[in-house]
Amino acid sequence: MSGFTHEVPGGAAWSFPIRAGRLVTLTALGDDACVSTLLFGPDRLDRLNVPDTLKAQMSACIKAPMVLMSDRGVALASVVDSSLDWHDCLTGFGSDAHLARFGPSSYAVDRNDWKRSAHTGLVSELTRHGLGEADLHGSVNLFSKVGITDDARGTLGLLTGVSQEGDTVTLRTEVDVLLVLATAPHPLSTAPYAPAGVRIDVAVAEPVTTDDPSWNFRDESARALEQARRLAA
Repeated sequence: MSGFTHEVPGGAAWSFPIRAGRLVTLTALGDDACVSTLLFGPDRLDRLNVPDTLKAQMSACIKAPMVLMSDRGVALASVVDSSLDWHDCLTGFGSDAHLARFGPSSYAVDRNDWKRSAHTGLVSELTRHGLGEADLHGSVNLFSKVGITDDARGTLGLLTGVSQEGDTVTLRTEVDVLLVLATAPHPLSTAPYAPAGVRIDVAVAEPVTTDDPSWNFRDESARALEQARRLAA
């Protein structure tokens, strides 16, 4: 199967193995979406390393045309297009404690309206692939942006109104990956519980050319992509 489309409702989670050389376009199905995203390499041992990704590419956020690097310095995916210039990777994914203000919730009582945190959803998806809570790592919260607030402590806060329904971000997989994501509220969100869903469109990518923006972004990006090329050869 070369391509497919899948919709994930708000407050849910999803995972799927995706072959190298695919374009994965995520489209926000509502305003202020948050898609907490994990990536694993072909052997499931190598995984997204957010600190190395930021340090090597001199950034405090994820944006095009950056590459998402693994623990081993391999480019797992490249951000080839985005309608937004900032995707949060500083705050991590939300936990059950972040949803405590909404009161208790369970599938037994609420059925499909069960309020699940990103942590709960991600762990549930990891178990489908022989992984577990110990395999959680730093996430990229696609469509979300954080900034310094004006309080005396200068704490981080979630900026609202940044992403709108229809915003997109496209990843190009550089090796075979396991994509795991959750559409639960951002950990810094103070809004009523109404998380937006996301549509995922997967298609075959065009061959990479010498003028590819990700290859030419930084020397560190090119080295990670070369490692991926060798791994996928």
